[in-house]
Amino acid sequence: MPTNILNLPDYKIVRVEENDHDYHITAEISNAPTVCMACGSERLIGHGRNEQVIRDIPTHGKRVAIYVDTRRWRCQDCGKTVMESLPAVNARREMTERLCRWIGQQSMKRTFASVAEDTGLDEKTIRNIFRDYVNELEAKFRFETPLWMGIDEIYLIKPRCVITNIQNNTVVDMLTNRNKDTVAKYLFQMKHRDKVQFVAMDMWAPYRDAVTAVIPQAKIVIDKFHVIKMANEAMEKARKGIRADLDLKQRRGLMHDRFVLLKRQRDLTDKEAFNLDGWTKNYPVLGEAYRLKESFYAVYEASTSKEDALARYDAWSKSVPPEIRPHFSDLIRAFTNWQPWILNYFDHKVTNAYTESLNSLIRVMDRMGRGYSFEALRAKILFTEGAHKHKHKLSRPKFERLRDVEPDCGIPADAMGYFAFVAEPVIARPRKVAKPHEQYEPSKNYGADINTLIELLEAGKL
Repeated sequence: MPTNILNLPDYKIVRVEENDHDYHITAEISNAPTVCMACGSERLIGHGRNEQVIRDIPTHGKRVAIYVDTRRWRCQDCGKTVMESLPAVNARREMTERLCRWIGQQSMKRTFASVAEDTGLDEKTIRNIFRDYVNELEAKFRFETPLWMGIDEIYLIKPRCVITNIQNNTVVDMLTNRNKDTVAKYLFQMKHRDKVQFVAMDMWAPYRDAVTAVIPQAKIVIDKFHVIKMANEAMEKARKGIRADLDLKQRRGLMHDRFVLLKRQRDLTDKEAFNLDGWTKNYPVLGEAYRLKESFYAVYEASTSKEDALARYDAWSKSVPPEIRPHFSDLIRAFTNWQPWILNYFDHKVTNAYTESLNSLIRVMDRMGRGYSFEALRAKILFTEGAHKHKHKLSRPKFERLRDVEPDCGIPADAMGYFAFVAEPVIARPRKVAKPHEQYEPSKNYGADINTLIELLEAGKL
């Protein structure tokens, strides 16, 4: 009969039964209580039994259940009764602590349904255990509040809000949605929120309103790339607008060259420049739209100040012909409605440029793990081992003046006449020496490094 199949020293194996899918293990607690928990008396007598079924980690590919015949004890002095406690068993659930940890860890890598299949537990139970596991991780990993915060979004079934640390290129949190109340609640609970200096975001009013209400000292900067992206979208509208006048072959050609129209003129190859020249000369609308796209980029690239940027934008807006204006109407409207926050960029070059790589990372992870819940995907992003960016602040001990030890108090006899004025022996004082070693203050955790997450994903470790 196996005696160590459980590897739990507090239990004694009585019997092991095995079938195709499960191990059924009957066990007893090794150490019975010897004193009453209420009065400390050693006069305990048996007072009944109760069998409990405890789930444990799967072994050899089979589910494991431990049947423990727990005893009830009665104190002969105070009359209190007590049940034997179950060592290594989770107090809230009828399973071992190690099974709870295993379920939490496995749920980071696999679907709840597959973990439930391996353990014989209900999928709802797996989900609840995973939620507790994530709460433990939340308490363990405390991320530093970003001085430069990024607020962006990613579509995972529905839009989700992503909080990033711009200066450290890390992700700090992912919220269930992008509603104002959700974002405001998160910001309100953020430690040291008064230290946030800048918040880069896209043109989504709930983000702006939440930041303004909760961290009003932070300067809002509309992300540059969300604005110039609208110029490319206008170019696409112009391209699609002329398709009705083309035959099938021309439509296919225009579809093939659409990336040429979106590419910056300075980055075109000779072949691409030739193709672009053909389209813009044959279709003046495309030529004008391309010119406007490139000149809008110049507003960001050539401006030296907020005032200069506004003057350049006004000149650009006035140069948009009436027949082209409908294609750029969304961009013009957005710049008008969000002008103060867009122009803040020219005073503070804060941008969410790297969040596109984060969004790509999350999409790849989502495709790789179809069936993951949002909670599991969030946990994988935030709490993956080895992905956090830390900073150890080096500090030195306080400077202390170096003091020499005075001579030993023994005074030579032949010197008595010279030291005749000394009334009593001189007592040696210990020498004070500054500690030579340097000291480290507690590590700061800035969140999950985006580049590290991408490397882990490419290496198949995420």
